[in-house]
Amino acid sequence: MRLSNLQKYILRQCFNVKGYRIDREELLDFYQQDAKSKKELRTKIITQSIESLIDRELLVGYGLRTPHKWFITNIKLTDAGLKITKKLIGEQLSLPLKKQK
Repeated sequence: MRLSNLQKYILRQCFNVKGYRIDREELLDFYQQDAKSKKELRTKIITQSIESLIDRELLVGYGLRTPHKWFITNIKLTDAGLKITKKLIGEQLSLPLKKQK
């Protein structure tokens, strides 16, 4: 399963909290490292990533529902999400070594 850097960050943040449940406001810290996106679009991007992870059944979203839209306030890891997060943490990054001729 292919995950973006933001999605990996979301899964790791949930994993690091007792009960695997966090508030979505804590996810804005992802953009302190690399602020290429506009401030207005950051919450929209985070919402899309959370909804994608919910569709893949890796997260459960908690929030408010209006007749037209869901407002996700908290997220929690599912068992499948926990399994993938443990796998992500255990992976070792490969170095981009160039082959010599």
